[in-house]
Amino acid sequence: MRFARSHTENYGPVLCVLDEQGAEPRIVWDEKNQRPYTRLQELVGLSGDELARLATRPGPPGWKLLAPLVPDRNIFCVGRNYADHAAEFARSGFDATHSADGAEVPEKPVIFTKPAHSVIGPGQEIDPHTDITSALDYEGEIGIVISKPGYRIPRADALDYVWGYTLINDVTARDMQRDHKQWFLGKSLDTFCPMGPWVTTADEVDPDKITLQTFVNNELRQDSDTSRLIFDIPAIIETLSAGITLQPGDVIATGTPQGVGIGFNPPRYLQPGDEVVIKASGLGALRNTIAHPTPAHTPTGGATQ
Repeated sequence: MRFARSHTENYGPVLCVLDEQGAEPRIVWDEKNQRPYTRLQELVGLSGDELARLATRPGPPGWKLLAPLVPDRNIFCVGRNYADHAAEFARSGFDATHSADGAEVPEKPVIFTKPAHSVIGPGQEIDPHTDITSALDYEGEIGIVISKPGYRIPRADALDYVWGYTLINDVTARDMQRDHKQWFLGKSLDTFCPMGPWVTTADEVDPDKITLQTFVNNELRQDSDTSRLIFDIPAIIETLSAGITLQPGDVIATGTPQGVGIGFNPPRYLQPGDEVVIKASGLGALRNTIAHPTPAHTPTGGATQ
């Protein structure tokens, strides 16, 4: 099943179920309380049979997709998790995190976070923040949504904690990432976490065989699949939950493959007007454009969407 959020005049954002083509929305309705469900976090603990019974109302007229969820806390992210990307990042001169011996592939998962307020939905514009960065980059990634609380989750049980999968663009200001010698600030500016267009439930996805592609202005830049992850999804969940209790609705971005802008010589950074499209098998296409700068900046983060 594919779960999305859409705006309605009567209820504001509501959850919808989409068909295999990402169309024909049906509102997910709470019969007990006679209201639509509005947050994906309300559904992640339900079984497949329960979910199938909820999509009972016709979809909203003129529906427009929002981010499928805004997490209650930061998005967990994994850096340098494809060997080819780890190599291109090391060559770029912008990576201040690789080991002193020059090893490109990390020995353990490299974890950072992006704040929830950076989330925006498909079709929303990415603010280039030209006043503070001139090195705007894209990173197409597979995101996973956690289904239930988990602490010290063993690898063998990890996939039991995955409710679904979505697409994420880990937008990055490379110069800020380099200059501040850490990743949080350069990856956390308003609008720097496009997500969507929907979440596909785990029963319809093989986590080891998800193809992932990123296009910039229709040019294929990234083309890989999750079989090439250095640390696979069970390893990521085991690592995070070793000391952090994962919660329902938590989102984990699993890393990006080779082909980001910083990997080209010279680098090919995003410019106002560029369109970035991230596609994955079974997960649809996440489309966003880079906004043209305006004289007066207005915050455009998606957390209130």
